[in-house]
Amino acid sequence: MKLVDEAEIDVIAGNGGDGCIGFRREKFIPLGGPDGGDGGNGGSVWIEADENISTLVDFRHQRIFKAQRGENGMGQQRYGKGGDDLVITVPVGTAITNVSTDELIGDLTQHGDRLLVAKGGKGGLGNMHFKSSVTRSPRRATPGDEGEARTLKMELKLLADVGLLGFPNAGKSTFIRAVSAATPKVADYPFTTLYPNLGVVSVEAHRSFVIADIPGLIQGAADGAGLGAMFLRHLQRTRLLLHLVDMAPMEGGVEISPAEQVRAIEHELEKHDPELLQKPRWLVLNKADLMFEDEAATRAAEVIAELGWTQPWYVTSAVSREGTWPIMKDVMAFFDRLKEDEQEARDAG
Repeated sequence: MKLVDEAEIDVIAGNGGDGCIGFRREKFIPLGGPDGGDGGNGGSVWIEADENISTLVDFRHQRIFKAQRGENGMGQQRYGKGGDDLVITVPVGTAITNVSTDELIGDLTQHGDRLLVAKGGKGGLGNMHFKSSVTRSPRRATPGDEGEARTLKMELKLLADVGLLGFPNAGKSTFIRAVSAATPKVADYPFTTLYPNLGVVSVEAHRSFVIADIPGLIQGAADGAGLGAMFLRHLQRTRLLLHLVDMAPMEGGVEISPAEQVRAIEHELEKHDPELLQKPRWLVLNKADLMFEDEAATRAAEVIAELGWTQPWYVTSAVSREGTWPIMKDVMAFFDRLKEDEQEARDAG
């Protein structure tokens, strides 16, 4: 199953500067001749893969990217300054397609990979190039060429950073709606989510991560029961798991205590892949809005004590968004620390 983040942008390379028509005018040199310089080349547009960026969310707000124009040529055989290139950074794994031709321009698969997507225009020639034995004072110069312009489609095959897991109706779909722009179906019955929903959580500019709502797991999922079995493999790609637990099971449903819910999911994870239990997994005790504040605090303390939980845990209400944003900020800080550790390991190696 493809999990894709997409964006379309317009890239415009800089035009070349115009050539200059100029003549040498100095005292005691009455026949100085033509000395108009060339225009500078326009800046090109490049796209570069950066492992510190994980989503294309920032391109939803800025769609037009334009490189600098080259300066015009000047007298005294002075060339115009070339326009600066524009470098657009995207996540590793981004494929670039020309929308007008549907041609794949390139696929940036490694950090530092760079792709030329719009070439700057060449600067025009000054009149000093057109002097000849016949034409001693040419009044001719050429304009700069236009820079290339095209619309690009960028596709990133997402490997979700964060995976939400838990029983059906634990509130995962509501949670992902609360913290991102994703709009999964939400209703008061099990198995509302029939396929993974992905959302991009943007903490601030260039600081975001991908969160995936995995369809609810039930007992026996690792053996093929329910809808979650085919999606367990997606959890293997995530770097952090948020384990959502319903603190107040819906009326008429099978009464399973929060601690029993946690242990049941842990059993399924272990059967599918024991390494999943070694991943960082934070506990999110959800639906606190259905209980009095004191009751929710007491229930949370009991669950943590019964489980002997040592990793981070939170009490939240996804439907009212209470307590959801502090979790997202902690998740972003967690990934920042991971990047720092990875960079230190690279420097040491």
